[in-house]
Amino acid sequence: MRMTDAPADTIRIDDSLAVPAAELRYRASRASGPGGQHVNKASTRVELTWDVGSSPALSDEQRARLLLKLANRIDAEGVLHLFEEGSRSQYQNRKAVTERFSEVVAAALRVPKSRKRTRPPRAAKEARLQAKKHRAAVKRRRGRVEPDE
Repeated sequence: MRMTDAPADTIRIDDSLAVPAAELRYRASRASGPGGQHVNKASTRVELTWDVGSSPALSDEQRARLLLKLANRIDAEGVLHLFEEGSRSQYQNRKAVTERFSEVVAAALRVPKSRKRTRPPRAAKEARLQAKKHRAAVKRRRGRVEPDE
């Protein structure tokens, strides 16, 4: 978690957003996969949920961007779901899913730079045409060979 310049009860996403920790809900359940008796009786899998649709920490623009970019992780009620079950420790899984939460939200809020349209330089056009002529000549030479008599 990046907690620079933020109170202990908030999760710093970027310069424009800090989510109060009280808005995040954690739920533990049994993890899947191998692990024998430990995995069968310990609830180490952690699910993090965050209500994007009604979070007061977000501006309308941020909310719209998150709902668009994270549509595959947000359910019909506008709740973001993240899971973590990589560790045998519930505490470590909780830390990992919180860290991933801040990374996922920060990546979704990042506005990509707009692309400036450019034209290919004359040298690139000439090189492309030269390559096409060379390729055509190679194919032309593949024809039937006439004997020299």
